[in-house]
Amino acid sequence: MPISRPRTNEATTGRLWWRDGVVYQIYPRSFMDSNGDGVGDLEGIRQRLDHLVWLGVDAIWISPCFPSPMKDFGYDVADYCDIEPLFGDLGDFDRLLADAHARDLRILLDWVPNHTSDQHPWFLASRSSRDDPKRDFYVWRDPAPGGGPPNNWKAVFGGDAWELDEATGQYYLHSFLPEQPDLDWRNPEVVRAMHATLRFWLDRGVDGFRMDVIHKIAKDPELRDNPLVPGGEGRGYGSQEHVNDENHDDVHALLRGIRGVFDEYDERMAVGEVYILDPRKVSRFYGDGDELHQAFNFKLTHARWDAAEFEREVLFFDELVPEVGWPNLVLGSHDAPRHASRYDHPEHGDGRARVAAMLLLTGRGTPFLYYGEEIGMRNVEIPEDRLQDPLAWTLHPKVSRDPERTPMQWEDAPKAGFSTGDPWLPIGDTAAHNVTAQRDEPSSLMNLYRELLALRRESGALRRGSLRALPSPDGVFAFERTHEGQRAAVALNFSDAPVEVSLGQGAPGRVLHTVHGAALPDDLAKVHLPAASGICAIQG
Repeated sequence: MPISRPRTNEATTGRLWWRDGVVYQIYPRSFMDSNGDGVGDLEGIRQRLDHLVWLGVDAIWISPCFPSPMKDFGYDVADYCDIEPLFGDLGDFDRLLADAHARDLRILLDWVPNHTSDQHPWFLASRSSRDDPKRDFYVWRDPAPGGGPPNNWKAVFGGDAWELDEATGQYYLHSFLPEQPDLDWRNPEVVRAMHATLRFWLDRGVDGFRMDVIHKIAKDPELRDNPLVPGGEGRGYGSQEHVNDENHDDVHALLRGIRGVFDEYDERMAVGEVYILDPRKVSRFYGDGDELHQAFNFKLTHARWDAAEFEREVLFFDELVPEVGWPNLVLGSHDAPRHASRYDHPEHGDGRARVAAMLLLTGRGTPFLYYGEEIGMRNVEIPEDRLQDPLAWTLHPKVSRDPERTPMQWEDAPKAGFSTGDPWLPIGDTAAHNVTAQRDEPSSLMNLYRELLALRRESGALRRGSLRALPSPDGVFAFERTHEGQRAAVALNFSDAPVEVSLGQGAPGRVLHTVHGAALPDDLAKVHLPAASGICAIQG
């Protein structure tokens, strides 16, 4: 099979795609349905590649598309080296990869290393007998001396993290659903087998991986109890300090082994979901440039709409990332409420979505955009009888992630141009938030995203520049990026009132304002910003 590779690379352009570019996350069930079954698929993604080229992104991250019983919508993998029939087959994937590479779009897949499906052949063999060669692929333990689970660990999705297998008389560990048994990464055979799954796709031409809950692959080898948080008794997963069921120091040796696989190939990258809300711990996952290429910083997905809070979090992570590493910026994903909903406002909701776009695309680090952000998609209210997310049933309907996973809104129509069938989740408000209408409207949010992406591509300061905060009035986050004689000055007004801000001296060259048609400054010493707006000015 010929290996598909992009036409350009760092050697020919001087740019490294995952450092200088922008990644666009696609939830495959919801992007585009090509066959009318109401569920998105790989052929649907291929048919919409030109939208992504027009927008100006550099890479696509596709949430899990491997064979799966779909207990957790693909995060329960039954085969790491094939495609889920709901989404197509390997031929569909190869066509998507080739067409993406022909357009200089890279593709990242979503790798789930912590656990498999309980229908994976490894687990079926593992639970068949205590003597099966695959038994130690998973974490099995005898009951506690007095009976019951081996320790007090809780599952993220509710209940104990242990499930008793009546046939063999032991418990197996599952950090999430019982249908998602944890692999034992302390077994060298597991390490070799999982490395082989990476090579299968890297050999096929895949450009990289987003690695699901990578911090959980190493647990305390003695499986000691987690301490309780004060007053935490009986509160499930949140009742414990997770010091023994994740982020054991041994994870870093495992990451160096994974990085060694990537280093066998040119220009491939690994970005890890390190869902720890302490940036100091997250920054350790870069190692000395020998672990992850990037580790997601999720603090911004929990930040209030407050300039001081955003400034503090952005600068803090930027200082923590080692010189051999590179930060990232992310405001949304399939696991977080859409930022246009989180920060919505009866008067300034659209303005805030525009400020968020400018923050993502002018800050230091690789931006990760979530499908639909470019048109300002909001969370969609899901009737209880349409809920799909297992969290809705194991915890509570209010914590369902379905509202941020609804189908992409391509046009103002009952099925949004997503499918000819009945969409798997309800469609949101398509009147104002659809691709077709916004593409033809110069003042639209989507055209602002396109302009920001173009400006970032053209500006060395925005792609690679250092980051320094600038003095600013309350409610404003202002900063500058500098690189090889070029300066980019950015001011973001988070407040609901107009402000005046100074961004230095002299006339700007290229200026982009989040308010279409707004008056542009002649001198950066005095810049007027309406409520919920931002400006980026390039000098040099």
